[in-house]
Amino acid sequence: MLRIENLTKKYGNKKAVDGLTLSIAPGEIFGFIGHNGAGKTTTIKCCCGILQFEEGEITIDGYSIKKDPLECKKMLAYIPDNQELYEYLSGIKYLNFVADIFGVPQTERTRLIRKYADELELTGDLAQPISAYSHGMKQKLSIIAAWIHDPKLIIMDEPFVGLDPKASHTLKEMMRVHCRKGGSIFFSTHVLEVVEKLCDKVAIIRNGRLVASGRMEAVKGDASLEKVFLELEENHA
Repeated sequence: MLRIENLTKKYGNKKAVDGLTLSIAPGEIFGFIGHNGAGKTTTIKCCCGILQFEEGEITIDGYSIKKDPLECKKMLAYIPDNQELYEYLSGIKYLNFVADIFGVPQTERTRLIRKYADELELTGDLAQPISAYSHGMKQKLSIIAAWIHDPKLIIMDEPFVGLDPKASHTLKEMMRVHCRKGGSIFFSTHVLEVVEKLCDKVAIIRNGRLVASGRMEAVKGDASLEKVFLELEENHA
């Protein structure tokens, strides 16, 4: 579903991402972890076509993000680490705007908005302007917007930040259901317990380079993911 091959992204002379290679199959939840400034957000933005990159290739379901960006963007949804929303719109108008972009039929969008807004307990606030929303409410709205066109691939940067425990639980279940239907999820987070319990695969990045990647049980072995992560950080310090 997502293939990253030898990705290199520079800012000036500094390599923010250096020769990164990863692949995510349909049905997989893939966790992406690393310290602040490791290159996670840069990698994610390259995958979404937001950032151009110097070397390598990224494909989504066989389409190149460089050569066929529109086809790629039709198949994916992206939730950034900071909500970039149109705050003058109400929540419901924003969701309809996103649904219009992706050509979601009226009956289907109404059903999905009701379903996900109810699950995330946001239904009563959809008529309010987004400018009145708290950080957590904006995050919930971003999640609904990401799911509304039933994308093949959902890419999220720190999706659990700002969510209360109940909303976090709901999001995890939404992620599981999406992947059981054959979709894929690639997300970054600093909450290692979530990655360990939720993900099929994990990758650890440090200073733009991959230091570990594979199925969860293979990467962590008999230890916890937190212990493996901290040991890798010390070894590469």
